[in-house]
Parts: sequence; structure tokens; C-alpha cells
Amino acid sequence: MDRWQGKIAVVTGASSGIGAATAKALANAGMVVIGLARRIERVEALKADLEGSAKDRLHAAKCDVSKEEEILQTFRWIEEQFGGVDVLVNNAATFIKTKLVDTDNSEKLREIMNTNVMGLVFCTREAFQSMKKRSVDGHIVHINSIAGHSTALPNMNMYCASKYAVTALTETMRQEFKQEGTKIKITSISPGAVNTEMISQALRDSGAPLLEPEDIAGAVLYAVGTPPRVQVHELTIKPVGEGR
Repeated sequence: MDRWQGKIAVVTGASSGIGAATAKALANAGMVVIGLARRIERVEALKADLEGSAKDRLHAAKCDVSKEEEILQTFRWIEEQFGGVDVLVNNAATFIKTKLVDTDNSEKLREIMNTNVMGLVFCTREAFQSMKKRSVDGHIVHINSIAGHSTALPNMNMYCASKYAVTALTETMRQEFKQEGTKIKITSISPGAVNTEMISQALRDSGAPLLEPEDIAGAVLYAVGTPPRVQVHELTIKPVGEGR
């Protein structure tokens, strides 16, 4: 992580779970981290878990990534205050239990796609333009899911479709980054079940093996910390004992 010391990392959905763990890990590793969240007070509270100068390297920005205008305003603010983006971790996602064929669920379906897909696309677009304009060989990380590789998951419906889109978008973006003549990296990290707010209490009580958010944050550090010649394109992480 030496080449990233003092560089700017943006983490979406940084208020809890994988996003919170990743924001802390990057700040501890020497990066200046802007945590995007709707609940910015929870991002500010993460500073209590940091020591020394890492506390001063973590900043909160209010942003709902399901809304394009908020994304645009936030990235303009980041450019004005910090100069631009060097690393982006697209973590923000939502899971709403609804069947595709349920009645009166249009808003639920749109919220899943706007957050998990379009929010990711718009954040990546803005970060890419910042990196390209400044000739930065940056890194984009998508927090994907094993749901982006298998639909054999009960009651996940539109969530699976949204994560499949992330899988496709990762390769599409890699090709576009190359066509644009940049050396910007992109990585998709696909965890199995992680012990976050998205996991139901019933699943926790079942004794099913779970990953911890820090496990995924460690994978982000690994991918971002690889030498410039190395691109970790897809990384799948499952807890020991998972049946699928």
C-alpha cells in the first residue's frame, strides 16, 4: 500500500458492514478516505475505532447513490476539497425481499436497480473521469456477491439480477478503461454470506457459516495493494463450510 499513502479513496455505503470495515482499513493503511452514506453520523462515529493520524484521514459525505444528482454534487465537492479520486470502492447496495411477479412492487424493484447498478455505474463514471483527467493509474473495486454468479439462491430475485449486472459491468468497464488508453484497474469481489445488516436473524441463528466485514475489507486491501502490473479482476470469497 506504499504507493497509496495520502491518496484519496472513496467508499460508498460506508456507514456499516463491509463499507465501514473498508473505510477503516484504508484509513489505517494511510489513505485519505471519504465515506459516502445517507447516515453520515455513523461514518463520523467510525473515527472512534481509529488511532492516531488515521482519525484525521476519515471524512464523511452525505450521498444517496440511488440519486444521480447527489452523486454528481458529491464528486464535485470531492474534487474541490481533495483534488480528485484515486481509489473507488463501490460497496453501497440494498436488498429488498420481493418477487419479480409481486403486485405493486415497482418502487422496490427500481430502488434495487438504482442503488446496486446505476449508482455503481454513475460513481464509477465520475471516479474514472477524475482519474483520467489527472493521469492517475487508479483502482475501482466493486463489492459484488456470489449472487452475481448464481441464481440458485432463494428469495433474492432482483438482487441476483443486479449483481449479475455488476459482474458484466466489471468486464465491460475493464475493456473501456483499456480502450481509453488508461492503466486504471478494476476488481470485482464476490463474497458469500457476510455478517452485516443485510443478513437475517434467522440465518444467523441457523448456525450457517458467515464471513465478517473485515474479511472483505482485507480482500480490498489485497487487490488495491498489488503491484501496478497485477490486476485482480474477480475474487470470490466463501466461508469455510458453505454448502453452495
